[in-house]
Parts: sequence; C-alpha cells; structure tokens
Amino acid sequence: MTYPWNHDRRFNSYTEYFKKIFGQRVQKVTLDAGFSCPNRDGTISSGGCTYCNNDAFNPSYCVPEKTITQQIEEGIEFHHNRYRRAEKYLAYFQAYSNTYAPLEKLKLLYDEALDYPGVIGLVIGTRPDCIDDEKLRYLQQLSVHYYIIIEYGVESCNNNTLKRINRGHTMEQSVLSIGKTVRYGIHAGAHFIIGLPGEQPEDFMKQIPEISNLQLTTIKFHQLQIIKNTVLEKDYLNHPEQFHLIDLESYLNLMVSIAELLNPEIVIERIAAEVPPRYLVSPGWGHIRYDEILRKFEALMEKRNTWQGKFYKKEG
Repeated sequence: MTYPWNHDRRFNSYTEYFKKIFGQRVQKVTLDAGFSCPNRDGTISSGGCTYCNNDAFNPSYCVPEKTITQQIEEGIEFHHNRYRRAEKYLAYFQAYSNTYAPLEKLKLLYDEALDYPGVIGLVIGTRPDCIDDEKLRYLQQLSVHYYIIIEYGVESCNNNTLKRINRGHTMEQSVLSIGKTVRYGIHAGAHFIIGLPGEQPEDFMKQIPEISNLQLTTIKFHQLQIIKNTVLEKDYLNHPEQFHLIDLESYLNLMVSIAELLNPEIVIERIAAEVPPRYLVSPGWGHIRYDEILRKFEALMEKRNTWQGKFYKKEG
C-alpha cells in the first residue's frame, strides 16, 4: 500500500519526515537556557503543573549554568555515541517555557544556537500563553533560512482537566496560538498527555478530531507518568484509586486506535515517554526504552492491518 507520507512505515514518522526534507537523519540536541514558567514564578501560579519535574527529562549535560554553545558541544558528543550518522542538528530549547522572556534575550540565546556549525534550526518548547506577534515576527524571519518549530504544551483539549493539573491556560488559548503560529508560516507542534486525572481513554479518543484540525506539523503523545517530587506523586500516593494508569498492551492498542483517527498529515514524533528509572513512581513499564515501545507499536499496526488516518474524516 502507498501511504500519503511516501514511505513504507504505517504512520507519518518523525525520522522519515526529516530524511525527506534534508536527505539525512537530523538529531535534536536538548538545551536548558534557564527559563521559568508563568505558573511557577507567581504570574499565574507558584505551584507549576502538577506532573512536572523537568529534571526527569534533561540529559546530564543539560544544565543552565553552562552556555548554549557548551551544551550543544556536549550534546553532540553525547549523541555521537548513539547516532553516529547524524550530521545535522536542531537546537531543542526544552526546559520550561522557552519564549518566556523579552525578545532581546531570546535573540541572544537563539542566535548563539544557530551560529553553531551543523545546527540547522530550532525546536522551541513553550506554552500557548507565552507567545506574541513580536516574537512570531522574529521567528518568521529566522524561518527563511532555518527550520523553526514551536512546540506547544497543550496536554488536553478539556479545560476542566487543564484546571485540575494547574496548567494555567485554556484549550482556546492553545487553538489561538497554534493558529497564529501557522499564519506566520512557522511550524507548530503540540504535546498531549494520555491518562490525566479525570480522563478515561475513551475521553481522550473523543479529542482526536479536534486535535486533527489544529494545523500541526508534529505531535507528541505521552502516557501519564507519576514522577517523583511532584504534586501528582503526592496525590497518587494518597489517592491511588483516582488514577487509571493502563498497562503497556492496553496503551499500545489505544495508541493504534488514536493513530487510525489522526489526520495523516500530522507527523507523529513520539507515542510514549521515557524517564530515568530513579524518577519514576508509576507505571512500571515507563522504564522500557522508547525504541522497544515503538517496535511493539508498529508490530501491532501490522497485526491489525491498519495505518495512521485509516478512519480519519476531514471536517468541513
């Protein structure tokens, strides 16, 4: 069968997407530029998102005390040990909200990253309430010469869920910011968490048509993970009956069903998260390496003879 993304994998793969654009593997290098968030510094809240502990996701080389250049150097060396074929890199501003600063400060950080040999673009993780026209105009200028994508933490389409996890923004704000980003000609990505408190798998399935309409270039799906030293950990330990953490087999079947409904134009970057075992409280399968989970996902798609977008219905 010929799929609309013109390769033989059964979903619109992130790796293959970059091979198509640049003709080779492109590797992201994670950076921590020392940003904060408006729901951490008191602007919105001081507690942060209930599930968040960024230390669980940062590589060991990635600390804000080091310069951007130093982090890129060490990050490239780190990835050379695993991905020797990568010669082009994206500077991934990941920790917290990476547009949450005056434009002049952002320019210094972004320009330093782009000046590094082999860096061909930026991946900027942020919140939908931390972007504005001034910053988008600047990123639009960069996008003429570099690959630029803003990855928004949306997490859920349900405002009640967003309030419960202390996100501090609404789905309406996410729709507005993603739409504005795309109108500026900048790639937009989004991140969603499956299994948040108060949401059953069937509740998330109902969100897929809305997600499919967001004009996203890329998307990440993560299972809910209970991470140490978070508000969510305390809630989980005190009231485990309120959480519905599903086993790996059920999660993979759910992800295949989600992919079947998802707009085939959206590139799937991740279907699950992984963190160092020392940070993980639950579920137990969260320590399994992502490559293994992805192989199981693709094997299940083949077993079910299905593919991304098989049951997608374009609205309008």
